[in-house]
Amino acid sequence: MTTVAVLGLGEAGGHIARDLVEAGAAVRGYDPRVTASGGVYDAADAAAACRGASLVLSVNSAADALDALSQGLPGCAPGTVWADLNTAAPAVKEAVHAAAGDRAVVADVALMAPVPPRGLYTAMTASGPGAEPFATAVRTFGATVDVLPGPVGVAATRKLLRSVFYKGLAAAVVEALAAGRAAGLEEWLAGNIAEELVRADAATLDRLVTGSRVHAVRRTHEMEAAAELLDSLGVPARVTRASRDWLRDLAG
Repeated sequence: MTTVAVLGLGEAGGHIARDLVEAGAAVRGYDPRVTASGGVYDAADAAAACRGASLVLSVNSAADALDALSQGLPGCAPGTVWADLNTAAPAVKEAVHAAAGDRAVVADVALMAPVPPRGLYTAMTASGPGAEPFATAVRTFGATVDVLPGPVGVAATRKLLRSVFYKGLAAAVVEALAAGRAAGLEEWLAGNIAEELVRADAATLDRLVTGSRVHAVRRTHEMEAAAELLDSLGVPARVTRASRDWLRDLAG
């Protein structure tokens, strides 16, 4: 039976750990703030969780990635695959790789969608020297991994570029709906946004980019007016003013 250590048992790590148990793995977990459940062995510390595991999944946060490595590495046998699933900048992934030295083989793993409700079966990409062995190990449990050529940081780069779009879109929607609520038009605006999202297709991307360049001057003034509206409604116009600034740059 394959033994997997999971460091970090929050929403993502806990879900993945329980899925691994159900798929037939022996899972040893550690999280200083969460007690292991669902058949996951609750280890006393990170090193204890890693002891005897051929694969370690670090599912903490970017801020904790190096600490998790320093705490767990003493329990790793040479050649252990250390998969860093944290949403971190490429530089952090590179620092984890450097700190692991010859003790562990590091895989930079990016979760390409929200983990709930799919857990272990969330689409992943992986890069670095540990990418192939990581993919081989978790595919036996039904996971889907796209292995990318290149060093650690390649998978993180793709993840964060996608985040610029997706989280930026989410921020724009949140800001717009807050303004709609303040203006008494939230229901109408929510319906309008939903219709636009449903109507979007492959050609939408080209229309957005081309239209922004062709109409940059006019749209700069439009977004300045929108920012003034949000000011009058008492809603911070963070995304609105950022859009104005991008349009101003395009116009220049």
